[in-house]
Amino acid sequence: MQYKLAELLLRRKELNEKTRQLERIKTEALFETKAKRVNVTESLDDIVAQVPKLTASQVTAEYDYYARQLRIVDSHIQQANWQTEVTVESDDVMAPYRA
Repeated sequence: MQYKLAELLLRRKELNEKTRQLERIKTEALFETKAKRVNVTESLDDIVAQVPKLTASQVTAEYDYYARQLRIVDSHIQQANWQTEVTVESDDVMAPYRA
């Protein structure tokens, strides 16, 4: 499919933000399972447990998906970057980079 470079640049920005959001997830906060056992009487215990809502593999899989999409989009942008030539009206702009 053909896309405008501007569309790919916007998609790259979206994917960058998504991967940053996923990177910020605190593993300990989501995946820590705690169990607490309290003796109520000699024959009765009260057990309290917290069960994680997500598995590490679910978050990792989502991060990997968006990171891969980001790499694909970025490679197409870089390809366009190396294949596109721009005419600059003033030679002074690029003077420091001439060999």
